Order: sequence, then C-alpha cells, then structure tokens
Amino acid sequence: MDRTFNIIIAGVGGQGILTASEILAKVAMEVGLDAKKSEVHGMSQRGGSVVSHVRFGKKVYSPLVEKGACDIILSFEKSEALRWVHYLKEEGGKVIINDLEIIPTTVSLKLDTYPTNVEEQIRDKAKAEVILVPATDLARQAGDARTANTVLLGVISNFLPFEDKVWEKVISDNVKKETIEVNLKAFYLGKNYYKK
Repeated sequence: MDRTFNIIIAGVGGQGILTASEILAKVAMEVGLDAKKSEVHGMSQRGGSVVSHVRFGKKVYSPLVEKGACDIILSFEKSEALRWVHYLKEEGGKVIINDLEIIPTTVSLKLDTYPTNVEEQIRDKAKAEVILVPATDLARQAGDARTANTVLLGVISNFLPFEDKVWEKVISDNVKKETIEVNLKAFYLGKNYYKK
C-alpha cells in the first residue's frame, strides 16, 4: 500500500471509541503496516467528547491527522461529526455517522442548542459523502446495543484495504471472549448495511 490513511473516530465517553481505534490500528498492523493513534479523552467519564486519530501506511511519523487531510470521519454521534468536519480533505472524504443524538448537558440546561440538519451542514462544509447508519439499531439486532462501535467498524471496512478474515481475527482477539460472536455479527451487519 503506497498511501497513508487518515481517520478520525469521534463520539462521547462510553461509546467504545477507544476500543474501535485500537482495533482499527491493530488490523493495519496485522497486515504489516505502520500504525499510529492518538486519543483525547476530554470529559469521557461524564459523557464528554472523545476523539481518536488513527493513521496507517508503509511508514507513519505522526499520530495526528492534519486539518484538511482526513480521509474518513467515523462518528458515533451526529453532532460530533460536525465538530470534526474541518479535518476532512477537500475531495473524496467520507463521513460515516451513527444516526444517534446524545444531548449534551449544556443543551439540557438550555445554555446551548443542538445542531439541526447535521448531514446537510457537513455536505455544505466539506462536500463529502455522508453515510448515515442506524448503528445502535443494528447493534441491538446483533444482540447487544453496546456493539454499535463494531457495527461502524463494519461500515468503514468497506473503504479500507483489509480482508474480512483480518478484521475477524483482530476483533476476536480484542473483545471479551463471551462477546466475540455478537461483535462479529455486529461487524457484518454494518458491513452489509452499506456496500460501496
């Protein structure tokens, strides 16, 4: 692989962002690529914003994605996609979004408002392909709503150069043994939900 992939995974605390970024980086390493990742936890323990940068290729020198260089934003919540859209590259970027709105405390306290028309705002700002995924619903179909992160990994796998067997191995090695089956089911529900 001659190019470096730049991915931002964003959401709120407790959604499995860090697990998803770890799995993605390990999938790249499993096939012999150099992978780097960086995380900002924020107020993750209180449902605050969490973001992880994941970069992989033949040789990667920095774990941080530069503004305007991101290939794919994988967002576990709608407004978080909007928060990071300025990182997308000008042409050919993709935004994969869980169709989920988590209302922040500032909105609950009427100190702020939740953004409307998130998909349209992203398209206007980045001219990106926006893929809205009912990841939480698909995770419930798999057997556990907490596997929405694995559903989203299934969707993003359609745009990355890794075989399914590599994803299966890394997922199986990085989730609790008793959740392997439900996570693999969640992965394939996501993969089959959106085929490029």
